[in-house]
Order: sequence, then C-alpha cells, then structure tokens
Amino acid sequence: MALFDNINLSKLKSGLSKTRDKIVNSINEKITGKAVIDENIIDEIEEILITSDIGFDTAEKIIENLRVVLKSEKDRSQFNIINTVKDELVSVISNGSADDKNKEEDIIKISKPYVILIVGVNGVGKTTTIGKLAHNFHSEGAKVLIGAADTFRAAAGEQLDIWAERAGADIVQKESGSDPSSVAFETVEKAVNENYDFVLIDTAGRLHNKANLMNELAKIKRAINKVLPGAPHDTFLILDGTVGQNALIQADEFSKVTDISGLIITKLDGTAKGGVVFQICNKQSIPVKFIGVGETIEDLQTFNPKIFVDAIFGTA
Repeated sequence: MALFDNINLSKLKSGLSKTRDKIVNSINEKITGKAVIDENIIDEIEEILITSDIGFDTAEKIIENLRVVLKSEKDRSQFNIINTVKDELVSVISNGSADDKNKEEDIIKISKPYVILIVGVNGVGKTTTIGKLAHNFHSEGAKVLIGAADTFRAAAGEQLDIWAERAGADIVQKESGSDPSSVAFETVEKAVNENYDFVLIDTAGRLHNKANLMNELAKIKRAINKVLPGAPHDTFLILDGTVGQNALIQADEFSKVTDISGLIITKLDGTAKGGVVFQICNKQSIPVKFIGVGETIEDLQTFNPKIFVDAIFGTA
C-alpha cells in the first residue's frame, strides 16, 4: 500500500489554461520576433512573473538565476528562454517532494493505519478534498476511515457523510458540539481494531483565535498519539488556489500553530492565480502533495512539479 498516483494530463492542462494565458502567453508576446533577448526583455519577464501571483521574491529569485544562465548562453532564442524559465519554476516548487514521498511510503509499509490530519479554514474545499482523498485511496484497494472532528460547524458532519458514502469510506461522527479530540481518539481506535489502511481526520476550519486553534490541534494530536504512537503521520493544509495572496497568508498562519507536512491546493481549474503555487512553495518550503483541478470525485491529482510546469506551458 502506498500514497496514490493520479495524474490526468488533459484535465490538468485544461484546468491550468487561464494560468497559462497569464504567464506563458504573456512571456511569448514579449519575446516573439525579438532578435536579441536584452535586459529590457528580462525586466519585462520579471514583471509578468510578479503580476502572475508568483510574487516579488519568487520572481526575483527566478530572474537572478535566469540572468546567470543567460550569461553563458550563445543562443538567446525564444526556445532557450522559455526552457530556462521552466527549469527555474520546477526548481522553485520541487522542495524535496520525491524524497518526502519515499519517506511516507516507508512509513506506510510499517504503520497501519496511516493517519492524516486535515487542517484549513472554512471554504477552501476541505470536506470535498477529504472525500476525494478517500476515493483515491479506496480506488487503490485501501480500507479508509474518516473522522468528522469538525464538530463546531453543524453541517460539516452531514456533508462529510455524503462524501464518505461516495468514496466508499466509513466514517466516525458524533453530535454537533462534541469534543473534537474524542472523535479523533475513537476514529483511530476503530481503525486500529478493525484493520483500516488509511485514516483521514477532519478538523474545524475556524476557531476564535490562534491560541484556541493551536490548543485544539494539539489536543487532537495527543488523542491520536495515545491510540497510535507516532500518529498522525501527516498533517495536510488545504489552500484555495483562487484566493492568491490570501492562500500564502493562511499557510503562514497555520505554520505558526502546527507542523504542516504537506499542502493540498484546490480550485486551480478555471483560475488565473495558479502562480501562487510557486510563491507558497518558495516561502514555506513545504511540499505540495495534491492539487484540485475540478469538482468531480476523480479531480484530486498527485502533484508532480515537472508535470505541473509542463502543463502550464502546454508541453506536457
């Protein structure tokens, strides 16, 4: 058993079309027909990156490396410029993803169940993402259990129940207002006793302040760890790709109150703000695990840095 691989190239390219228009087509317009790629062109490329939600610091880093590469280039044709920009973008979002995945798969081999804690603010697609994760694991033959530990929002349990049924997963939930850590405890206990492969624990999207959020997540983690030492094995933060800079702020805030091992970025289909993925990776040094490129249950895809950049540039 391992973390799933689900990459649909045509869906990914289609979903990133607006981001492609904002970044790639704009760069092509600047360099097409230019006999020489001079400093003015490079400055204009930097401006495109900055205004494409990639952010100033990330764009500056990419352009500095671009200048170094171009100094040794005899042929400054459009092809070489585009490929160099692509290579720099892949480097920004890689963040040791391959090494991280290997570590996870090693843990999965020796730990059953594998417990994943899901965090994020309300409205980012947390409930649907849990359902899609469960579906992907279930499709790989895994036995999946969901814990509805967001007990503060009355509709959260009902929505999660619907997604669990769609995904072929089981669910543990209690009445609204119950102690979230007790839900987490009972979920992992059931998973251990009944031989589940994966456990997904939902958490509240909003608490009164950072201290409350930190305390609640700490309690949930302690409860899980009492049943299964070493768990949770991953804590995934869900971010909405359509909100641009706000996603970066959310990543900053959650990183202050809990250890985040991976990111899941949703709603990348139909938005021109996909450049924010590069900014988040550059700022946080947290690997992106999965991305959402559609509304159906199959539309949560494994994040592969090179394929993601190729899809933006239309070369995948």
